[in-house]
Amino acid sequence: MTVLVLALIAGAVIGLALGALGGGGSVLAVPALIYLLGFTPAAATTASLIIVTVTSATALYAHTRDGNVAWKTGALFAAAGIVPAFLAGAVAGRLPEAVLTAAFAVVAALAALRMLRPSASEPPDRVRPGKAAGAGAALGAVTGFLGIGGGFLAVPALVSVLGLAMRRAVGTSLLVITVNSLAALTARTDTGGGLHWEIIGPFTGAAILGAWDGKRLARRITGTALQKIFAGVLLAVAAFMLVDVIV
Repeated sequence: MTVLVLALIAGAVIGLALGALGGGGSVLAVPALIYLLGFTPAAATTASLIIVTVTSATALYAHTRDGNVAWKTGALFAAAGIVPAFLAGAVAGRLPEAVLTAAFAVVAALAALRMLRPSASEPPDRVRPGKAAGAGAALGAVTGFLGIGGGFLAVPALVSVLGLAMRRAVGTSLLVITVNSLAALTARTDTGGGLHWEIIGPFTGAAILGAWDGKRLARRITGTALQKIFAGVLLAVAAFMLVDVIV
């Protein structure tokens, strides 16, 4: 029962962050699954992909109703990440647990620092296909390797590389994340028997519900304040994971 309660609380917090910030909340799913719920790093990244896929697809539906998804642009961006996501997902399942944990901690720290210093880049005058494909491939690789959605990478890339407005970039990133997560999942055939659906199910449900509350929270607190709070938590989690690997 205690594990179930922890899964519900962790899922709600992560969903809250996703709904309020439009991305980045899923980066907390892996450490929550490892340190609170007893998953191995390999199983945690796979379970995170499942949670991210379902939560992103649900949020994508809501953004589609509001007309905030650029389907053609998002599909092209996502297509570039499918193969890298599949290959990275296959490699991740064969790496030592310490390597996965350390890599995740480094990316989480970089994501936190980026949130503390948000990019002020302007939309480009014209879209460069090569640059767009490179950004899509890099995002796919990160998603497959670490089991995170990568919204903190997708949104700025869609704005600065493809010239989308912020609101449409947030909605379109959910399409990209859903596609990449599904591609990575197809390569995750061996999780060491560490997947526990009785935990993943409630975790995912709480994340979906939390995302709706996050949207309401975003109307009451400025986006800058939310980003700083979330970045602080993320830096603390990254530091804890690095210390855990070293010690």
